[in-house]
Order: sequence, then C-alpha cells, then structure tokens
Amino acid sequence: MNISLVIPLLNEQESLPELSKWIEKVMTSHNFSYEVLFIDDGSTDASWQTILDLQKSNSNIKGIKFLRNYGKSQALHAGFAKALGDVVITMDADLQDSPDEIPELFDLVQNQGFDLISGWKKKRYDSVVFKNIPSKLFNWAARRISGVKLNDFNCGLKAYNNVVIKNIEVSGEMHRYIPVLAKNAGFSKIGEKVVIHQARKYGSSKFGIDRFVNGFLDLITIWFISKFGKRPMHFFGLLGSLMFFIGFILTVYLGIDKLFIHKTARLITNRPEFYIALTTMIIGTQLFLAGFLGEIILRTKSNEERYKISETL
Repeated sequence: MNISLVIPLLNEQESLPELSKWIEKVMTSHNFSYEVLFIDDGSTDASWQTILDLQKSNSNIKGIKFLRNYGKSQALHAGFAKALGDVVITMDADLQDSPDEIPELFDLVQNQGFDLISGWKKKRYDSVVFKNIPSKLFNWAARRISGVKLNDFNCGLKAYNNVVIKNIEVSGEMHRYIPVLAKNAGFSKIGEKVVIHQARKYGSSKFGIDRFVNGFLDLITIWFISKFGKRPMHFFGLLGSLMFFIGFILTVYLGIDKLFIHKTARLITNRPEFYIALTTMIIGTQLFLAGFLGEIILRTKSNEERYKISETL
C-alpha cells in the first residue's frame, strides 16, 4: 500500500464528506493505493455515523472511535499502530489542510529518501494576536531547545516513512514534537515543505491559547527526556549529591566552630548556617531518592494503553 492517511478529529461531521471526496479525487488521479484512518476522538456530534456512511461508498475508509476525548496525541498513536502504508501522512479534518499536497509529500518521502517531512503554513488565516504571534514565539523556542530547525512545529500536515511512526512513542500532548521524537530515535533526514493553509470552513477551532503554554511545558519535558530519560539518576543523583555535599560541609564547619573555636558562642540552632545546612542535606537526599525511584520506574514501566476504543471500522 502506498499511503496511509491518519486523520484525528473531534466534532467535524460537516467537513468529513467534503474532505473524503477531496482525498478520493487526489488518490484516484495519481493511482495511489491508500487507506484513510479517521480517529474519532470522542466526538459528541454525528461524526462517527458520518464515517460509517462514507465507508459504505469507499472501502478505503477505516475508522477508530474512542470512548471519550483523549487528545490528539492518543488519536495519532492509535492511527500509527494500524497504518499499513509505506508513507504515512497526517492531516487535520477541518479542511484547513489541503489533500492536494499529498502527492508531493509522498514523493519527498518515498523517492527522495526523507524520513519525515513537516508542513509549514507560511501564510496563515488565523488570528494574528491569538495564534500567529504566539505560534512564532513558540516555534522559535522549540527550535532553540530541540535543535530541530523547523518553522512550524504545530502544523498537522506531515508525512512519515512507515518505519518512523512504528519506532516512536506519541503520548501526552507530544504530537507537535513528533519531529523531535523522530530525531531522538535516530531519524535524521527531516525536511520541511511550505503548504497551503486554508481558512476554516465549518465549526470553530478546538484549540485555544492554552495550547502554547502546554506546548512550552511539553518542550521542557521532551528536552529532559531526550537528555536523561534513560538515566534519571545522572540528573537527580548529581544535583542531590551536590546539595548534600554543600550541607555536609556546612555541618562540619559548624561543628568545628562550636567545639574548638567559639565554644561559648550562641547556640548552633540560632545560626542561619544551621538551617541552610539542614535544608540542603534534606533536599539533596530527596533529589537522590527521586533519581533512584526514576530508575526503578524505568525498569518496571508497563505498556498499558492510554485510551479505550469503543468501535473499530
């Protein structure tokens, strides 16, 4: 199979018929063998029924329905697990991503050897204040911290070699950082393509300004995991040992001072150095234990799924 399209969605019943016809037209004109995986992330409208109806006229359409809303990352995770195509392309269901980009994305991965191609919505039709400016700041920070030189981490239109999506773990809200996850997994041929961004035709955006705040927090998380995810003791143990050592040196100093130098001076408990020493030793011990527990958790980690599926089409 040439292409698997993985499309997560939430309450997009109005756009699905038009999107499905558009995809079918592009695939047919280029003679692609393909599948469309619609991941219904807990929609409360008739999105799932629409998918069922569309499948009756197009057997290439498949679907996964979550019991409730689990988030875009979980939807992509479920879609990636089922995808069979040589090239896997993700896109949003709101018609803001154009299926006309599919042939070129496929060519870049299949014929030009890229592991991953990320879309870049260079010209956007979103709110300048609430989306465009925060997006530019977010992408700048993501480039600086991750080292992946992309202009648009948030673009949902991306193309992957199948082997990439089978070797990365998308969890939490890490969908925007899949290129970083791919880089950390050893896939270095990551490119970018300017894509068309269309104004939303139906409904309203499911994402608010809070996604950028969450995005920065996730960026810190993914930086830490990429550096110390396999060896948490190297981070927590080092800090803990340093803090404990500082506290221990202060304790020795206080003891020597009280026993041999200023024997009749004020009580040790009345000196600020005592509380600094006590605090740093306690914090150092806690950090060391955090690293130790992290190592234990890492070795006993289960692979329990992070979502529940009610139906599969």
